Amino acid sequence: MKMTPLGEEIGAEVTGCQLAEMSDEALDQLKEAVWESGVVVLRGQDLSPQQHIELANRWGGIDINNYFPLNGEHPEIAEVRKEKDQQTNIGGGWHTDHSYDQVPAMGSILVARTLPLKGGDTLFAHMGAAYDALDEETKAEIAGMRAVHSADHIYAPDGAYAQTDQGKALRGQELKTLATHPVVIRHPQTGRKLLYVNPAFTLHFEGQTREESLPLLQRLYAAAMTPEAQARVVWKPGTVTIWDNRTTWHMALNDYPGEERIMHRITLSGEALAA
Repeated sequence: MKMTPLGEEIGAEVTGCQLAEMSDEALDQLKEAVWESGVVVLRGQDLSPQQHIELANRWGGIDINNYFPLNGEHPEIAEVRKEKDQQTNIGGGWHTDHSYDQVPAMGSILVARTLPLKGGDTLFAHMGAAYDALDEETKAEIAGMRAVHSADHIYAPDGAYAQTDQGKALRGQELKTLATHPVVIRHPQTGRKLLYVNPAFTLHFEGQTREESLPLLQRLYAAAMTPEAQARVVWKPGTVTIWDNRTTWHMALNDYPGEERIMHRITLSGEALAA
């Protein structure tokens, strides 16, 4: 197994292994690469839906997504889909999956199934690099703070997606979500300090209104917007990407009008977050 850096502070492209045939030792190495780099990309993979599920179970368990359409034959797999005639894509803004859950998902295994001829790349940002980039005064300010997260304003019947052509395809509009997490967490495996707020699902700091919270939230978000903290995954047939939600933000680019893009995503079970 060989690893090549994807970005300056984030990501690795892994060669020399097939996910469907990985030994336990190789899988442990891959997990460590995901925890350290935030996201890994593997090319030339031939992973069937059943093998996708088996890999996720070997990793440590599956969380069924409450909102995305599920694959008819394999309900463990959520379909991140944009049809040729749709204008809106899923995940088109910076976010961290499942931060609105009390126990957020560890990450995802995303398999490319149908790709546009060009475009549809995914951007990632490393939240350890974002934390490190903060000045000492800001680090002291956010130490011990907690933030409130929810997905209701995104997925509710009157939420953001309901106003678009993705609204009818999504599930779970009646669900209610609310979770509070430390603003700075320690990665459960590496111990690295990570900034744990994101533009999509973080509402406000505990004990503050949204209006009171926004100036500091915007400063924290800006730390993840630097080129040094980011990397781009260019999708090709046979590409599989695995990422760590604790360590990264991501955003799917919507730059392929009139073309179809279908990705199979399995969400990996996580653990409670600690400051």
